[in-house]
Amino acid sequence: MSDQNPLAGSIFPPSPEFVAQANVSGMAAYQALYDEAAARPEQFWGHLAETELAWQQKFDHVFEWAPPFSKWFVGGQLNASYNCLDRHLDGPRAHKAAIIWEGEPGDTRTITYTELHRLVCRFANSIKSLGYQTGDRAIIYMPMVPEAVVAMLACARLGIIHSVVFGGFSAEALKARIQDLGATLVITADGGWRRAKEVKLKPAVDEALLECPEVKHTIVLRRTGSEPEMMEGRDLWWHTLDETSHDDCPAVPVDSEHPLFVLYTSGTTGKPKGILHTTAGYLLQTTMSMKWVFDLKENDVYWCSADIGWVTGHSYITYGPLSAGATNVMYEGTPDTPAFDRWWQLIAKYKVTLFYTSPTAIRALIRQGDQWPDAHDLSSLRLLGSVGEPINPAAWEWYHRVIGKGRCPIVDTWWQTETGAILIAPMPGAVPLKPGSGTLPMPGILAEVVDLDGKPVPPDAEGYLIIRRPWPSMIRNIWGDPDRYAQTYWGRMEGVYFTGDAARRDADGYFWVLGRVDDVMNVSGHRLSTMEVESALVRHPAVAEAAVVAKPHEITGQAVCCFVTLKKGDYNHDVLGKELRQWVAHEIGAFARPEEIRFSEALPKTRSGKIMRRLLREIVTSNTVAGDVTTLEDMGVLTRLAAQQDEP
Repeated sequence: MSDQNPLAGSIFPPSPEFVAQANVSGMAAYQALYDEAAARPEQFWGHLAETELAWQQKFDHVFEWAPPFSKWFVGGQLNASYNCLDRHLDGPRAHKAAIIWEGEPGDTRTITYTELHRLVCRFANSIKSLGYQTGDRAIIYMPMVPEAVVAMLACARLGIIHSVVFGGFSAEALKARIQDLGATLVITADGGWRRAKEVKLKPAVDEALLECPEVKHTIVLRRTGSEPEMMEGRDLWWHTLDETSHDDCPAVPVDSEHPLFVLYTSGTTGKPKGILHTTAGYLLQTTMSMKWVFDLKENDVYWCSADIGWVTGHSYITYGPLSAGATNVMYEGTPDTPAFDRWWQLIAKYKVTLFYTSPTAIRALIRQGDQWPDAHDLSSLRLLGSVGEPINPAAWEWYHRVIGKGRCPIVDTWWQTETGAILIAPMPGAVPLKPGSGTLPMPGILAEVVDLDGKPVPPDAEGYLIIRRPWPSMIRNIWGDPDRYAQTYWGRMEGVYFTGDAARRDADGYFWVLGRVDDVMNVSGHRLSTMEVESALVRHPAVAEAAVVAKPHEITGQAVCCFVTLKKGDYNHDVLGKELRQWVAHEIGAFARPEEIRFSEALPKTRSGKIMRRLLREIVTSNTVAGDVTTLEDMGVLTRLAAQQDEP
């Protein structure tokens, strides 16, 4: 980081008050946990599995490793739905709120663990009545309503493998996932609400199913009240099935390695990868991260703002929080509807204590001004979280100062769809924070930064982030494509998991994730992280958000191309473009001076809020986009950027 970074070298230790109440209190406690897991991993994970999960049949041994395939808690039987619901019903959690939900129009529901158990059992019985059973596959394509969680847990209760498809995906993307999974059941809704408009889902299902004859039934939740077409014999209303269901549905014990879900990620080839997660190891590590990373307490009100269709929604809305017995806030809509204070209003209304969101969302809200959060009482917050990409120091500082009022630790979490759970993040009562760093690995995670030969690089040198040893929640396979799994994740460096991320590790052992390997530029022989340039740009008072990509250059090899979104104001783009190029040169060095600056009202993002830098690279190299755009939220952004002339 540049010396001009106002937070450069800043360290934020946990407050004595936070340390005193923390689940992991002080660095010595963190180090003891980490050392125990490193020295005796089987005993460490085996003990946690016995004490933190409910088993129908205890496992025979903890771990089998036949590279690149692993098995955890071999021979054990359990059920994820039982662990998220039934085991909480014999004590005070029975009447505790499991889900506090607010729809975008303002309708609300509070669902206790007892009521959620009843809803899940009734829906599981509805599925059973149609003939579905353990090993079958179901697609869940729903808005952010409690029934999305109910559908996931009902499938898990019966051992039906589910794949949640984000409700903003097109019919074509939905069809590809149905076909690849071999699903025979689709669970959906008439639609959902987004920015005060109905997003229709059932018509997309109908279009997808024109080429999916293997699907026998579609179950449709009535959410918006629109009247979709219903095919007799195939399409069934959720509420009609519920009328003849009953409350008793025993959870089916499944093998510890039984597939729990498949979650598809998009790639440049257009063929999505089906990331397979199994039951026991995934459930254990998501449960433990709720306690280690979020310092979860019995009276906390926890809110993860992700959508249920992404892995964050699986791990930190459904399985992790509910297994740990949390009270979970769910919100259907966007942070800007009806105004830019919707999130802050909800935090004040429900007295949220733990809030987990993305750097992209934070930067977008920074752009609107401090008056929106300042209008609400955010004093209930005691911890903030960040997920999705590295959080640049300027956004970290705003999040800490304006939202956390300088007293809330920020857990900057690094993990992936493939890792299943958080792998690098601070334990907030133990680890001092460095803005922009994910800090230290979780117990059992042997992370390193290495060169292409797999050898550790010196402190502060950039390299490739790898994990040396398997962990319980790790990806087990790519659905139907074990060769692709082996090559993608274990083929680059023998015997280690290749994350695909560039990183550096400082002298204190803290990890700084710099973005995807292909987000590292080589400018005149200098290795330069796009994240570093982006962080420099957003420190400029006029810049709200920036995305940086490399473009081919006949002299320097690669040149720096910046896409910039500005804060509200009146700017001369010609003058500001020159100023920003000089600013980056001053912040990082003359070699990092951008070749070009392009100003834009918006950047291309996935529906989960990540900037799609891959598409920006295509624009600067060919002015066209040929790769997979199924996750893109607004195609118009791409069209405008491609048509835009370079700024001088």
